[in-house]
Amino acid sequence: MSTFAKIFPLKKKKKADYSHLNASQPIGVFDSGVGGLTVAKEIKRLLPHEDLIYFGDTKHLPYGEKSKEAIIGYVSRITEFLLEKNCKAIVIACNSATANALKEVLELVDGKIPVIDVINPVAEKISYEIHTNVGVIATKATVSSGLYRKSIRKHNKFIKVDELATPLLVPAIEEGFKNHPITHAIIYNYLSNNKLKNIETLILGCTHYPLLMDEIKQYYGNRVRVIDSPSIVANELRMVLEQHRLLNATSHKAHYEFYVSDLTKNFEKISKKIFGNTISLELKEL
Repeated sequence: MSTFAKIFPLKKKKKADYSHLNASQPIGVFDSGVGGLTVAKEIKRLLPHEDLIYFGDTKHLPYGEKSKEAIIGYVSRITEFLLEKNCKAIVIACNSATANALKEVLELVDGKIPVIDVINPVAEKISYEIHTNVGVIATKATVSSGLYRKSIRKHNKFIKVDELATPLLVPAIEEGFKNHPITHAIIYNYLSNNKLKNIETLILGCTHYPLLMDEIKQYYGNRVRVIDSPSIVANELRMVLEQHRLLNATSHKAHYEFYVSDLTKNFEKISKKIFGNTISLELKEL
């Protein structure tokens, strides 16, 4: 052993141990608002027998405009709440939260349950399937972190990645302006930016953005492949649960719980449209 290694021994990464978990426990999913419901909906479709607990931090949205320190604080409290709810896995259905607080979530979980984020599974899949110019549209917090570029180029250094902050899209969605002239104008303004001029693939780097999938595809026609991130994340979750024998194989009717940090009519309206009319929101201040 070298002198350096003796003085500064490397801290061993704690091995994950899921032996205490059982398949009947719920899956926790969280986001700053309604966007994460696009992921929850895909999980519901792919894993129809899994119980879900969803937390939308509506009091503090959008995360994309917040500081890293603030996001870490919000996300840490939500993670602790989902751990208290006895979740067998946590899905960070928020790109800004992933980009700024993934490390803190992993530290809080401490290897006791799996954590699935919305950036790394997408970046890995993209890097092996695509070898062209990739564009990413996301919040300011996500773009500032550069995590998409780092994650994609870690797997494939030959891919060119251009990231563009598109901060007006989340408020437009949360305010119910989907399929509205205002949103059309915002989308056109962003997608015509020179940064995205030569891309052949576009990653929607915010879980709110799939709600605008039709409008974005309409802008591009067949010129650009638009990536369906919720589907990739849900498949990653299924693979992890299968690997650790945590898939709920029973055919019982799944139970869904929805919590928000601030009750808003827009959230209720949009969430019912995404997930169905059975949603009942419960206020939970953290």
